[in-house]
Amino acid sequence: MLSKDLLQDLLERTQENKNKAEGFTHLPLDILNWKSSPDSWSILECLEHLNRYGDFYIPEIEKRITTSQQRPAETFKSGWLGDYFAKTMLPREKLNKMKTFKSMDPVGSKLNMDTLKKFLNQQQAILNLLDKSKEVDLTNTKTGISISKWIKLRLGDTFRVVIYHNQRHMAQAERVLKEASRLSAV
Repeated sequence: MLSKDLLQDLLERTQENKNKAEGFTHLPLDILNWKSSPDSWSILECLEHLNRYGDFYIPEIEKRITTSQQRPAETFKSGWLGDYFAKTMLPREKLNKMKTFKSMDPVGSKLNMDTLKKFLNQQQAILNLLDKSKEVDLTNTKTGISISKWIKLRLGDTFRVVIYHNQRHMAQAERVLKEASRLSAV
């Protein structure tokens, strides 16, 4: 795949995530915190989950871009593990449920509009990093991952995992909003 095509796709996906989140800024806090059941997530819990991952990945990606000695390459080749992780994150019609790590589980958190603001700031940071990453090789620049300090992914795969994961939970947040709206209309 051409590196510029990958970056353009990821840029568009991130901008879409940001636009959807901006649409949530007009919602009242009770809707943003509404849950269909005690063990399901609210809109803000979906965003808080993503913020927690962003707290790891955004500085990690920035550090790797800044310190990379790898010049840009025309093509990106996904690694088998990175490709696997990325594909499992892609949103689907019927989502496969995944267990989240306790440290990344937002259930029971006190959340307000700051959670939404932080998510929007993180999306802007990702857009900026995508732009900066045009200056490095997306295949040979490696990043750490949140679940193991021994595993490294290619920068292009790390972006795919993070951005697809964001898309996945934005779709979840939209489903929560649809359900909350449907119930409040009854």
